[in-house]
Amino acid sequence: MEKVYDYIIKNQLIKPGEIIGVACSGGRDSIALLHYLNSIKDSLECKVLAINVDHCIREKSAMDTIFVEDFCKENKIKLYKFKVDALKIAREEGIGTEEAARKARYGVFEALVQKGVVDKIALAHHLSDQTETILLNIFRGSGITGAKGMSPIRDGIYIRPFLSTSREEIDKYNSDNVLSFVEDETNKDNGYARNFLRNIVIPMIKKHFPALDKNLQNFKDNCTEDLEYINSQIPKNAYIKNKDVIRLPISMIQFPPAIINRILLEILSNYTYKDIERKHINIIKQFAIEAKNGSAINLPEGIKVYKEYDFITFTPKTDKTTELDYTFKKGKTYIPGFGGIRVVSSKVFNEIKENQQVVDAFRIPENAKWRFMEEGDLFKPFKSTSERKLADFFTEKKIPKRLRNNIPILANGKKVLLIADVEISDDVKVTDDSTELYKINYTKDLY
Repeated sequence: MEKVYDYIIKNQLIKPGEIIGVACSGGRDSIALLHYLNSIKDSLECKVLAINVDHCIREKSAMDTIFVEDFCKENKIKLYKFKVDALKIAREEGIGTEEAARKARYGVFEALVQKGVVDKIALAHHLSDQTETILLNIFRGSGITGAKGMSPIRDGIYIRPFLSTSREEIDKYNSDNVLSFVEDETNKDNGYARNFLRNIVIPMIKKHFPALDKNLQNFKDNCTEDLEYINSQIPKNAYIKNKDVIRLPISMIQFPPAIINRILLEILSNYTYKDIERKHINIIKQFAIEAKNGSAINLPEGIKVYKEYDFITFTPKTDKTTELDYTFKKGKTYIPGFGGIRVVSSKVFNEIKENQQVVDAFRIPENAKWRFMEEGDLFKPFKSTSERKLADFFTEKKIPKRLRNNIPILANGKKVLLIADVEISDDVKVTDDSTELYKINYTKDLY
């Protein structure tokens, strides 16, 4: 197992002083990893502890936890054990049992890292797991990213010291060290895609191509190099992100597919990793080129995409706009979907600050109200002598249709006195004769 030590050093998986939590189910791979890391912890100048998560799916899972407890006591390894109800999570969230178990398990890992109990989580994925992962990704229609397979370290937290180690080498290590382990009976259930590959497909392939693991590892390395080059060609700041709204210049769509596809995948990963397929990427590109300004499309997970002049804009799932009808008053008002409005009176006209409007207090009627735009609204822009339709003004200013129904306006009947943080009407402007002013400050949530 010397090459495992070299692999750890080469990939900087463990640094001196770190606390490594080994995810241990009691199976052959995790027992080998826990035993091995514990045996070299002094050389690595780190601490090693075990983490066991009982998903409560199998009848024998509690016995597996007891086995891990006994193993840790025998080897003087500190153990953190947890129990989660994966079946309940699957029912409540409408997801598969495997996905629910993984979600719960990684939730435990992340909590331990956040609380400072461990610095990193060691996972027992090995070379055969890598082979299975790459083949699964290929069979599912993945591109070069999927062919890259698993990495030695993910998110700076999850490490895989055995990733270049074969199952045969792990079995030999267990035999040489007389290590017992438990068998998960579900590993024989070929109804699971990974088990079908592991138990049926891969053994048949290896009869004709015995070097499958090694060759796929070379394929993975080549794909990784190609992917790194492609990623290096992606322009920095390709898109604009403001909170949970992302805007991509339509001109970017003209980049080669290898570039723009990755930019779009990166954008969508801000909202979900689930149910996004190549067809959705193609739909977005076609939409950006062919759709009319102001159009919108819906993607999985509630993601919405708008075409707004020179940009396509991505937004997450949002609640329906709240009806608005607030009387204008001094003090603070919060408008859902837009943000905060604070009105203060003043007798001094200073330089107008960012996100601020200043109006003549005596030109604001007592019955003026904050509301959203309505059909027939009229507006006389600042320094203009005539009124026009509010909708026409929005078009002239290139304000996206997505935002128009969420920008508060101060109105008296159909007469618009100001558009929040956009423009004031010439009818309420400050003049030399103004004696009292309203300074209106905005803190926006809307983009």
